[in-house]
Amino acid sequence: MRRTLLKPWLYLGLFLTLGSMASCSKDGDGVILFSVEDDKALGVKVAHQTDSTYRAQGQLLEKSSNARVYALLNQIVTRVLNSGQLQYRNEFPWDVQIIKDDKTLNAFATPGGHIYVFSGLIKFLDSEDQLAGVLGHEIAHADRRHTSRQLQQQYGISVLLSVLLGENPNQLAQIATGLGQLKFSRDYEREADEYSVVYLNGTSYYACDGAAGFFIKAQTQGQASTPEFLSTHPDPGSRVEAIQTKADQLGCRNRTSSSASLNELKSLL
Repeated sequence: MRRTLLKPWLYLGLFLTLGSMASCSKDGDGVILFSVEDDKALGVKVAHQTDSTYRAQGQLLEKSSNARVYALLNQIVTRVLNSGQLQYRNEFPWDVQIIKDDKTLNAFATPGGHIYVFSGLIKFLDSEDQLAGVLGHEIAHADRRHTSRQLQQQYGISVLLSVLLGENPNQLAQIATGLGQLKFSRDYEREADEYSVVYLNGTSYYACDGAAGFFIKAQTQGQASTPEFLSTHPDPGSRVEAIQTKADQLGCRNRTSSSASLNELKSLL
């Protein structure tokens, strides 16, 4: 009974705060009805469902039994997170999980900063710059709250609220399953690419056009099927040019960084 009584207040509070959120949001164009706390709460639910799904399939690489793998990956992720350029560095939990699937070249992010990367993508890449660039792109989708906006547009605010309230487990499963195929707008993709460059520049370590290196390699491989990352992140040609132009503007394109951690990571997967 109490939960039934609380639900209307949740909806009422959400819409009463909409005006102030639209006027003072630091998230750029477009109104998002979710608060940062809602992002975190939804992210926890989606990440838990995602973990459960891939664990049941035997594809979630468990941290407890793969400590060295995650130490290597987290070193790269932490450099990007500590670039000094994230809006929600301290608000979001920011963790990363590996999905063991060598045939899939993909990565995705939940709201609230839970990042997933497929082993196939890690093994495909030639340098740490490229991995940092792709991870920076996904971090940007979470940090710029693109994922929340896209989910809001696709499912509607009432559905997402029902998921937050724990009333729609089937919808939660659908959201978790579909995150890897979530298609962002051109503006969101452009912004994620741009912030990937900005983040890598802030590391003072990685060549900041790393994401472009992945796009270039994927285009030139002549694979029978389009990599998952490119099917949901289209138009790689113009994006490579935009990434490199931004990197040239920042003067961070020609850095030389070690790929020792990536090479060891690949050997352990």
